[in-house]
Amino acid sequence: MHTLVPLPVAIPLGVAAILGALNGHVPRRIADAACILATVAVGAITLDLMVISRHVPIVYWFGGWTVRAGMAIGISFVIDPIGAGLASFVCVLVLAAFIFSLHYFESVGTMFHVLMLGFLAAMCGFCLTGDLFNMFVFFELMSAAAFALCGYKNEEPSAQQGALNFAITNTIGAFMVLIGIALLYSRTGALNMAQIGRALSNQMDATIIVAFVMIMCGFYVKAAAVPFHFWLADAHAVAPTPVCILFSGVMVELGVYAVARVYWAIMDGPFAAHRPALSGLLLTVGAITAVVGAIMCFGQRHIKRLLAFSTISHVGLLIIAFALLTPDGLAGGAIYTLGHGMVKAALFIVSGILLHRFGTVDEYHLHGRGRPHLGTALVFFAAGLGLAGMPPFGTFLGEHTIERAAELAHQSWIDVIFFFAGAITAAAVFRVTARVFFGWGPKHDEFSGGGKHISEQRETKHSGQGIPAVMFVPAAVLVLLALAIGIMPHVHQEARVAAFTMADHAGYQARVLDGTKLPDAKPEVEYSPLAESLARSLGATGAALGIAFLTLAPWYPRKNKAYRPIRSAMQVLRNFHTGHVGDYVAFLTFGVAAFGVVLGLLIKRFGF
Repeated sequence: MHTLVPLPVAIPLGVAAILGALNGHVPRRIADAACILATVAVGAITLDLMVISRHVPIVYWFGGWTVRAGMAIGISFVIDPIGAGLASFVCVLVLAAFIFSLHYFESVGTMFHVLMLGFLAAMCGFCLTGDLFNMFVFFELMSAAAFALCGYKNEEPSAQQGALNFAITNTIGAFMVLIGIALLYSRTGALNMAQIGRALSNQMDATIIVAFVMIMCGFYVKAAAVPFHFWLADAHAVAPTPVCILFSGVMVELGVYAVARVYWAIMDGPFAAHRPALSGLLLTVGAITAVVGAIMCFGQRHIKRLLAFSTISHVGLLIIAFALLTPDGLAGGAIYTLGHGMVKAALFIVSGILLHRFGTVDEYHLHGRGRPHLGTALVFFAAGLGLAGMPPFGTFLGEHTIERAAELAHQSWIDVIFFFAGAITAAAVFRVTARVFFGWGPKHDEFSGGGKHISEQRETKHSGQGIPAVMFVPAAVLVLLALAIGIMPHVHQEARVAAFTMADHAGYQARVLDGTKLPDAKPEVEYSPLAESLARSLGATGAALGIAFLTLAPWYPRKNKAYRPIRSAMQVLRNFHTGHVGDYVAFLTFGVAAFGVVLGLLIKRFGF
């Protein structure tokens, strides 16, 4: 069975190499079929690995270069249920993107397929690797494919600018990760995560702090945490819709996953004595990200940018889940990632459908034009319910698990952040649903970016024959899967078992370096009451519907002085999002410096 371990990376790269070599000589349908089959094969393998690793986490050494005298000589994949499960989820969204793109890019060559397969291979390798430098390599491969995919419509100046902003900011993030890795290597002489973790043990010094700050902030650029988030909305606004499915559905979540993996495999020992200080700082970052993303989401009229800022807000919630630094928080974050990724992918698919039918994703320009497509409206609205954390969506189960972990950590204020982020982002989606598909509300309001029409080029050949099934079906299936996660038996407990396995710092080192097969993680079965989480989710959904209704009501007091502070706050945030990459780099630099200084001061307070 271990012979299957390299295949999630080898299969897509091999198919991509063949398609690239035969570019211009392979019919479009054959390329589509090859990509879909490759993705299904990788998904089946990663799912199988997830099931097997549930009982015996897998350590695979490439080329047979195993550990010698406690030193990792070769490169390893270390597969546990969370890593393999995330790789399987990547395959689900890549498959949805390929199916959706069957009707996209009428004149596309195989380069789109090559880039998407490279993206798939990089994300799978990123999830499975146990080597820190190898994680950086997959990070770079993922980024290179993502940059090219973002600017795929290179005949449009806006696509070039969005891809450039994306490339520059994320390349700086990659350099920060590389610097952090170099510092750890200078300190330990190792690149294997288990060996680095064992070498550092409970030590703490300035080198470790700086390395941690550089690695964490570098990956938080990919995760689009505030103030590293500016590239994301620009990239989503110009990237092809199939690419946005992956950007928002899973790529940014991988940034949070990387931080969690590095922390639990390497930094849990050094920061054990400073966990409350680190947790408080990370919770602050998550809360700010969730609030800023939600406010900016509600202030958009370009639907893809609206959804992009919604992603930023919900990534903030995932950061909060990790920031609790407990296995239960990690379990909740894993469940929430699946639920949110599926509903967000469905929302982007619907935006692609609107662009296909009407040649625009401007909320006001689409006013009432979606009336004939009630099925599409239902999918969009249902996905909005998922953003609000409405049961039985997977987001509800994830939120419940995170809130329970927050309660045990005496951080009950987190419920307010989840309520706010869910209510505001879902309200924006409900507002778009009502305005676009039912023609409700005015064609302009001051909260959504003014009256200037935002142009968008079609990505498909216009057709007046309705919506192709290959576009609509993936969105509907993803919403149903998001519902299934919330009602499937044992999901909560299985996620907790997987999280306890990933968070077992000493056990991870023993499996990788000593070959010890430890017993399964067996956390106590927890039956936490759902009443409070249910009340919060229903309240957030009701608040979202109420906010959307007030925004659309004809008697809404848009000039009322009471709303001036809200408009002013939105305008201040818009002013920061200038679109100039120099500004974004300045904010990124400030964020790294601020994070490092605050973390250093907090640790100094507790002492080395």
